Amino acid sequence: MAKILVIEDNNEINHLIADLLSESYHVAGAYSGTEGLLLFQQESPDLVLLDIMLPGKNGDQVLSEIRKTSQVPVIMLTALGEKRLVSEYLLNGANDYITKPFDDDELLARVMVQLRHFRQESKADRLRPVKNIVVDMANFEILREGESVRLGKKEFEILTYLLAHPNQIFTKEQLYEAIWKESYLPGDNSLNAQLSNLRKKIAVLDSEEEYIETIWGLGVRLAGDQR
Repeated sequence: MAKILVIEDNNEINHLIADLLSESYHVAGAYSGTEGLLLFQQESPDLVLLDIMLPGKNGDQVLSEIRKTSQVPVIMLTALGEKRLVSEYLLNGANDYITKPFDDDELLARVMVQLRHFRQESKADRLRPVKNIVVDMANFEILREGESVRLGKKEFEILTYLLAHPNQIFTKEQLYEAIWKESYLPGDNSLNAQLSNLRKKIAVLDSEEEYIETIWGLGVRLAGDQR
């Protein structure tokens, strides 16, 4: 049974959605952005229904935090007066929106469509094997034999960027500017710190193989013998 997280501070609406969805899905409810993020980590939901105006962290902040670690579908719950914000949320990673007050059948349909699209992503698209580990492109994780390690956003971006250019050597400046989308400043240690963290997390699953190779005097690249 799919898990759905409802983050909505209006008790009546939160309970209404839970009652509507609970016959087909496991539903968890949160009433603030901070509580919602905590439940997101605990429940690992398959879809999130997210209100825009929330106490604590607002909808924009919650969406940003979710997208650092997961690509699960997020449907925004908007009031009529908030529709001007919809395009901004869609550009920032939301998958869909529904305006309150909503029609029950429309909400059910939008949830079903987003879950179907997410599930229909082929494993070939979501799971990328690299030597002895697998990169889960949808959930910012690396996997091996039932074990998993969650990557931070920059760690994940570095790994997937190197995966997309398996034989290319990148200087520190090139890799930094590709990931951070800004000019590299001499002495900035951000990239080195992220590379170190990434190597340590990979080593938790496979300490025998080298995955990110340093070519002294040139830069770094994905280590050879990819499978």
